[in-house]
Amino acid sequence: MRIQEKVKGIGFEWSDIEDVKNKVIEEFSELHEAQQTMDTEKIEDEFGDVMFSLVNYARFININPEDALESTNRKFKSRFQKMEEMIAQDAKNMTEMSLEEMDIYWEKAKVLLRKS
Repeated sequence: MRIQEKVKGIGFEWSDIEDVKNKVIEEFSELHEAQQTMDTEKIEDEFGDVMFSLVNYARFININPEDALESTNRKFKSRFQKMEEMIAQDAKNMTEMSLEEMDIYWEKAKVLLRKS
C-alpha cells in the first residue's frame, strides 16, 4: 500500500476504479494460466500480482487491506470454533465428517454468530 501511495504521488495512478477492477480480473486470469504450467515460481509471481492489484483496489475504495484481512481472520476463527462446538455437542468427530457435512455446521455457525 505504501508503494502504491508513493507512486500515486507522482501521478502513476489509475484514473478510474473500473480500470482497477479490470486489472484485478486480468491478474487473476494470469494466475489461472500460470497454474496450468505447474511452474511454482511463475504461479507465485502471478499470485503476488493478484494480491498487489487487490491492495490497489482496496485503496481505491478506502479500505485498509490489512485491517480487512485481520477482520476476516477473526471472523473465520470465531465461526470455525463455533462449528467445532456444535459438532462436539452432537457427539460427532470432525475427522470422520465429509466436507458437505461440515459445511452444514459452518452455515449454522454463521447464522448463530450473526444473531449474537
